[in-house]
Amino acid sequence: DETQSKAAQFEFKNPERENWHFVPMDSREGVRFDALKPHQQHLAFGLLGTGLSQKGLLTATQIMTLEQILRDRGESPEVRNTEKYSIAIFGKPSETDAWGWRFEGHHLSLNFSVLGDKVIGMPAFFGTNPAELKKGPLKGLRPLGEIEDAGRALARELLKDGKSPVFSDQAPKEILTAQESQASALKSEGITSDKLNGGQIKKLLGLIQSVAEFQRKELINETMHMISTTQRKELQFAWAGPLERNTGHYFRIQGVDFIIEYANTQNDANHAHLVWRDLKNDFARDALKKHYEEGH
Repeated sequence: DETQSKAAQFEFKNPERENWHFVPMDSREGVRFDALKPHQQHLAFGLLGTGLSQKGLLTATQIMTLEQILRDRGESPEVRNTEKYSIAIFGKPSETDAWGWRFEGHHLSLNFSVLGDKVIGMPAFFGTNPAELKKGPLKGLRPLGEIEDAGRALARELLKDGKSPVFSDQAPKEILTAQESQASALKSEGITSDKLNGGQIKKLLGLIQSVAEFQRKELINETMHMISTTQRKELQFAWAGPLERNTGHYFRIQGVDFIIEYANTQNDANHAHLVWRDLKNDFARDALKKHYEEGH
């Protein structure tokens, strides 16, 4: 309706499009879930499913479920609110003109830019608190556990092979790219993929793939093909902190034009943050430049 539309819609070039956050906030731009009727909420999840894979959509709903679990444990019902997620639409959905949309709330910030038949879903952030449920009916739930375990297993194998990726005994408290609208390349640390054998490169690419799989494959296939072919020898894998589970740790993978960061340090190493940043195409910057140059 008119009120919902006014809350949800922005001009495509509005600076709000790049004003992304993953922390709890009193208010976010966009139309909130609790302002939607039940059938509209289903349509909102349908929209989310056009950007995320089945795995990604499941992870997003698990993250929202964790908010309810913490609320049931007595945390603030206003902060821990599963309907405190907002959808914002930038520009007018079109087959020719650029437009975009965002689904965001605590521990989720999913940003999509649409240019004709090209869709870019960066930056993409997923967070979990707790990272592992240690009691209750959903005990053992670890929405990002597969990624953490794969990163740790690779770091351990490399250490055993004398190829240490560890750049610090102390993990940073948070992902280093933070919530900047434009990410910059981080310091070259850890180990580069040209020092790895074929099996180790395969595991590193598998770790990247496990993050990429949160998005629909047709959105990420081109990027993954480039990473696994022309960029496979130019990747960096870096680890900080101990390698034992339930201790604060951090790792990142940095390529020619992307960064994946994972940090699990807060709440006694039971609170994880994961982000994929594209150094050129966050919010489709590079693609938009080409789009406009071609006269669209």
